[in-house]
Amino acid sequence: MGLHAAAHRGDVAEIERLAAADARRLEARDARGRTPLHVAAFAGQREAIRALARAGADLGALDDDRYDAVTIAAVADDAPTLRVLLSLGASAGLVTSRYDGTALIAAAHLGHDGIVRQLIAAGAPLDHVNNLHWTAVIEAIVLGDGGPRHQATLRALVDAGADVCLADREGRRPLELAVARGYSNMAAVVEAGSTRCR
Repeated sequence: MGLHAAAHRGDVAEIERLAAADARRLEARDARGRTPLHVAAFAGQREAIRALARAGADLGALDDDRYDAVTIAAVADDAPTLRVLLSLGASAGLVTSRYDGTALIAAAHLGHDGIVRQLIAAGAPLDHVNNLHWTAVIEAIVLGDGGPRHQATLRALVDAGADVCLADREGRRPLELAVARGYSNMAAVVEAGSTRCR
């Protein structure tokens, strides 16, 4: 489709021309349920994102995987694109994905510590619980590799005030989960923030 292709290429003039001719194109969907904004986010086409936003594109639209543009940038570890989206007013707090998660949970899972810090600064919900009954803190531990980036992710969450007392569906708290995986550095980060746990 024309506007999707222009968004992928970053062709601002074509985006402006097509959007002016028919604003409904801004929310047109491709075979994967993606709007031109989703495509621009996937392609890291920041000027295209700005042009689409100026034309009135829905910054919170969800694709067929229930990803918004913010979550797409977060998963891709694309800090510049995320910065543009947030500066345009895109929300850091939408419930996204088939897991009813957030961009913050997705970034924590992947150990994208810089993205996590950006999302925290933008007001992302620190303690959102997804449908697996996991928070960003738990995902950083359970789905992380215990390495430097997951440690930095966990530290950013704890320093921001994320609740390290929240347990998973089986009642296991982050400290127990980190110890069970042998992630001693992560356990130390959690322990420092867990003095208020009963």
